[in-house]
Amino acid sequence: KTFNSASKCASSGGRPTPNAGRFGDYSCDSPWTLINSTLSAMRGILPDPDFIIWTGDITPHVPDEQLGVEPVLMCFIWVYSAMGNHDYHPKNQMPPEKNNIYEQTANLWHGWLHAASKETFKIGGYYTEKLLYQTGFRVVVLNTNLYYDQNKLTENIKDPADQFSWADKPLFCLTQVYIIGHVPPGFFEKKRDKAWFRKEFNKRYIDLIQKYSAVIQGQFFGHHHTDSFRMFYSSKGIFNSATNSVTCCPWFTRFYSCCFVFLKDIITYYMNLTYSNVVHERWEKAYRLTEAFRVPDASPTSMHRVMERISSDKCYLQKYYEFNSVNYDLTECHADCRVDHVCAMREVDFEAYEKCVVKEGGSFNAPVLFTLLLSLMLSLLCLN
Repeated sequence: KTFNSASKCASSGGRPTPNAGRFGDYSCDSPWTLINSTLSAMRGILPDPDFIIWTGDITPHVPDEQLGVEPVLMCFIWVYSAMGNHDYHPKNQMPPEKNNIYEQTANLWHGWLHAASKETFKIGGYYTEKLLYQTGFRVVVLNTNLYYDQNKLTENIKDPADQFSWADKPLFCLTQVYIIGHVPPGFFEKKRDKAWFRKEFNKRYIDLIQKYSAVIQGQFFGHHHTDSFRMFYSSKGIFNSATNSVTCCPWFTRFYSCCFVFLKDIITYYMNLTYSNVVHERWEKAYRLTEAFRVPDASPTSMHRVMERISSDKCYLQKYYEFNSVNYDLTECHADCRVDHVCAMREVDFEAYEKCVVKEGGSFNAPVLFTLLLSLMLSLLCLN
């Protein structure tokens, strides 16, 4: 779509986008010009990647009444792709059973999904495939929208679509695994105490990751629209420093950037929409992990070191904070901001996150505050 100065893109929530140009606006979904530019830049920067993953939400972020089943199905691309919470109609309400969208999506991807993958996808939107030309590696694509706290259809279900049972198989111990999903476990770093999974699903996911930590090489999610990572530690709190072990394993998310993830480094590129809309199309390197944070690689040991530097050094904190929005938000990351980001990175478990917030000097939101006020009122009543 070509934007004009008075336009409002459908995904901006009614907000004016006077600065939108041929590559769109920060408040809008990507127009085809930006998508094509992204793919062209990827081909120029790294013409022969090992594989490409897509972490979901291919469908526009617009109200349900502006979409339907057919428009949703027309948006998918042919890569190792996970479904996002907007890749269903109505949004967020992905069922834990067979349905038309799962069926039609599996048919769209029939060229590279094996028979077993098609069957599990039709059941619950998840599948596993061996990586092409990568001996001993497998991608496990989970439908984590089933665990999303906005999904009313999976409330009070112990194992939606039997996905946990399916993933918990000894087969995965025989290979090296990359996990792909859309909605991530843990907490959103830009809003205090904001989790995405329901509590019981979050715990079960963490248990699964700990069980298969020896073979999981990485986890990749979307949904946040930010650039961040998370650490997973063993249940005993012992940090495993073995190379490529994932007793703690980071995940990475990107927005308006193309990310190339190697075993030893991470490089993020981005387009400055303001500049490209006015002057000319230009992609730039935002940062290289090893250079920006002075670590030898992207192993769990190094990512732990990165997290500790962000936690203890204001310069590294601010650098990370600016990368978090791909240099869109250049304000100072103050004390509360630091707590939000550090605790979200360090603790994926609900109880551990709450303890981290207290330890780092933060405060809780309404549920905990209400409990404290109730206790105080009861104490006063007893005194009277």
